[in-house]
This record gives sequence, structure tokens and C-alpha cells, in this order.
Amino acid sequence: MVVGGCGSGRTTLLRRLEKLLGSESEYHDLERVATTPEAFLASITQTSRYRTKAPDSPPSDALSTRAAFDQTCEFFAHACSHSGSAVTFLLDEVLEMKTFENFPGLRKAPREFWGALCKSSNRFVLATRFDTRARRLFHDAPDRFEFVFVPPLSPAEISTALHGFKIGAADNEQLEIGRIIHALTDGRPRYLHHLAKATVSMGAGDPVSSLAMQMAPGAPLSMACRFSYELRLHRARGYGALKAILQILSKEEPLTLTEISRRLGRTPGSTKDYLSWLADVDLLNVRQKRYRFVDPVLRLWVRLHGHAAPPNEEDLAREVQEYAVSRFPYMDPVPISRDQPVSTTEDQTTDRDHSWNLVEID
Repeated sequence: MVVGGCGSGRTTLLRRLEKLLGSESEYHDLERVATTPEAFLASITQTSRYRTKAPDSPPSDALSTRAAFDQTCEFFAHACSHSGSAVTFLLDEVLEMKTFENFPGLRKAPREFWGALCKSSNRFVLATRFDTRARRLFHDAPDRFEFVFVPPLSPAEISTALHGFKIGAADNEQLEIGRIIHALTDGRPRYLHHLAKATVSMGAGDPVSSLAMQMAPGAPLSMACRFSYELRLHRARGYGALKAILQILSKEEPLTLTEISRRLGRTPGSTKDYLSWLADVDLLNVRQKRYRFVDPVLRLWVRLHGHAAPPNEEDLAREVQEYAVSRFPYMDPVPISRDQPVSTTEDQTTDRDHSWNLVEID
């Protein structure tokens, strides 16, 4: 079970494994085809080059929802190559099996699916972008499951990756740029790719200026942030309220439940539900009762794009510079001219008023 966030390299890993393993492996992206159990079965069996040892089944459009799901489990558990040997299935975004919980009689669909895999003589490499959900669903998983959590790239790994982009005239320059890019991207491969390409195209070796350009509407890195933002909110609930909480935390973090509920204008009880939904899709984490973004680059994107009008060049330069200073404490902040917009009083306040009459909830 490979677990890693958006742009962490999960899919790239599975496709490389498919090439390495050859004809006895097969990749399927479940996110693309997890619709109804009947349509899912048809899509998988029609595209697969494998067959099952079971006798031929009736056409999928004649099956009930329950029967279609059972045949899907049967296929993955007993499929074999034309020579009769076991195969390796590489199943991307496997938590999409939760979609079938909404159909009659399939409330325990994910667990039934895992059980079928455990009884199979085939091999499986599963992957998902949802860390929290994976930990919860597999907290009592059988011993056959081994979890691999994809870590962010280290500064050394990023410096090595930069060789392919030909950034830096000398090794020490490349190491320094690699260290800066690591801090700016939090070691996330997709962000590294976009920022490195932008830095090369600028030709000045300035990742901070490149990041400002990449945060503009329509830029590749900005679109990658938007994809992650919209996808995770779509998988959660309470879309509008969740967006409001993310905008609150983009201005200041970490904040407690009480502080967030006061700014949101909702009760602590409902705010607690909203926060749990955001944590469930790995947009927020909580430590010592304080909530903050999991992805600092995504926080910057929300801060820039959570307004009625898109950010202009001055907004991009100012916010990215402040972000860079927060990631690199030794960097000197650039003075903001008087004609530039400044943060609101609420954003700059550090000694907040705690006189409101709300009770902190664990």
C-alpha cells in the first residue's frame, strides 16, 4: 500500500513497476472507472488482458449491483495470465472502492474487497493520495498488507534532481539553489518539477521570483495547487464552509478550534465537524489542539487566490517574498512601498482578544 499526497510520485512509481515486471503485471486507475459496480466490472474486464479461472459469467449489464461487485472481487482474486501463472495488479487510487458503499448491500465494500485480495494467490500494489483515510480504513488490516509512506524529497535528492534541469553553474551553486527550492516546495516532487522548469526558463537562477510567476493564475504550479485544492474539497463535505476555514488559516496559523469558530461565525460544535472533514482529506493537521495546513505551498495559493479578484504582480511579489522569508528566516524581507496593499489589521494582530464567551472543545 503506497501512500503519498498529490504529486508525490505514486502513479509514476506504479507505471515504472509495470514496465519492470513486464507481461505479468497490469496497471488500473480506479479513480477513472469507479462509477457503478456494474460499469466498474465492465471497464476492468474489458481492458484487462487477463482472464479468470472461473467459468464465463453473464454479461455485466444483466447483473445486479451485488453480483457485479462480487464478480469484480472474483476477477482480481483469481485472474491469471494465459499460461496460468499468477499476476501482479497495480491499483492506483484504490480507496475509490469506498464509492460502492453508497449502493444497496455494499456498505462494507472496501473490507470485502481487501478480504478478497488477502485470499488471492495474486500480488497487489495499491496506492492512494489519502493518508488519513488509509490509516483509518486499514488500522486492523491483515499482516499481508505492508504500508509504504512516500516521504518528501530531501535537499540532497532535490540537488541531484536539478542535474537534469541544468540549474547552477557550479556544484556549490546547485546545492544552494537546491536548498532554496527544497524549502519553497516542502520537498514535494510536483512542485519541484514546475519550479525548477520555471527557474530554468527565467535564466537568472532565482527560485523565489520563479515561484511568484508560478503562483499567477493559469501557471502550471498554480494549476497543480488548484487541482489538489478542488479534488480534496470535492471528497470532503460542507464545501463552502470548508473553503472559508482554509481562507482563515491562510491568513494566520496555527489556530485553535475556538479561534477558528469565532472567525467563521459558527458554533464550536459545527466548526469541529468541518475541521474533522478537512483533516480527513489531508488538507489540515492538528497538533496540541492547533490546526494548520498540511501543504505550505497550497496555503500560499489559497492566500493569493481566495479573493474576488485574481492577484496582481504586486500581490504575487509581496506574498511570495513573505512566504520565502518564513521558510528562510535568514532572508531579509523586502520593504513594502506605501502604494502597495498591506495586510489587514486582523492578519497582523498577534495579541488577539480572548474575551469572547466560547469554551474550548477537545
